[in-house]
Amino acid sequence: MKDDLGTDVPVAAPRRVVSLVPSLTEAVAVTAPELLAGATDYCTHPAGLDVPRVGGSKYPSVDRVRALHPDLVLANVEENRREDVQALRAAGVPVWVTYPRTLDAALASLHRLLAALGHPAPAWLTAAAQAWAEPGHAVARRAVVPVWRRPWVVIGADTFAGDLLRRLGVTNVFADGPERYPRPTLAEIMAAKPDLVVLPDEPYAFTATDGPAAFPGVRCALVSGRHLTWYGPSLVDARRVLAAQLAE
Repeated sequence: MKDDLGTDVPVAAPRRVVSLVPSLTEAVAVTAPELLAGATDYCTHPAGLDVPRVGGSKYPSVDRVRALHPDLVLANVEENRREDVQALRAAGVPVWVTYPRTLDAALASLHRLLAALGHPAPAWLTAAAQAWAEPGHAVARRAVVPVWRRPWVVIGADTFAGDLLRRLGVTNVFADGPERYPRPTLAEIMAAKPDLVVLPDEPYAFTATDGPAAFPGVRCALVSGRHLTWYGPSLVDARRVLAAQLAE
């Protein structure tokens, strides 16, 4: 079967899956927990997840992954390094790489992956598709979406999070540029004249006391990074959660 990059992945009824992507860890743990043999230190859902850990998403221990004897490893273009994927494949470990940049692509990616695991249509995936099925709102707010500071990094073009926000009536002022994650100065951000700043709590943990003060005179919305950037069971509630947080 082919992963999101079109790479042929030798998948034959895998029995031991190691996930290097928090959202995919949650997807497997909720759908087929008996398959999950390991995860990263940042895989926090579902609550109480008890599996061996292999380090961080960006810098997992390839040796610890291999020691778990997986017959499939799950990775993502943005969250994991190409060299780690290559090292695992060189060691004979199949790696499935995801790269969804829209909601529709994420739902299709999840369906294809879970079908490869023998679970093509779990109830939560159907519920997620239904939750987002109604038409999106007309774009009414112009926003900037920082995901890091020192230096500032914002969401740019062609991103999953940007697509979710668009469906919620928020247009990203940096979506028309060539970069997916540009690094504008604070002056450049303010010059774009956003009427909303969306501050997720991951990857940078923006809070009421760390972030909003940088944007005087602009309304700031603190939102759940898991519901904005994860593609998995969180999508079932993401529309409701994000809409409420954007309205606050």
